[in-house]
Amino acid sequence: MAGVRRDGNVLIKVQDNGRGMSPDIQEQIFTPFFTTKKAGSGVGLTLSKQIMLLHKGNLFVESSEGKGSTFILQFPS
Repeated sequence: MAGVRRDGNVLIKVQDNGRGMSPDIQEQIFTPFFTTKKAGSGVGLTLSKQIMLLHKGNLFVESSEGKGSTFILQFPS
């Protein structure tokens, strides 16, 4: 986890070293009820992004298959 200031925002990056996501999955992960998990509901990331947007922030993902993913929470400063 790391935090930085950039362009009037505070960015918090949370990174893993998992298997990463394909571009197709990345395009869908914030879509309501989309899940790749057998027991998933597909609402967690959707709600997280909506909460960030309500606070004038944002939530992004950067991912490479085989290299893990980084979720970036952008807060206005």
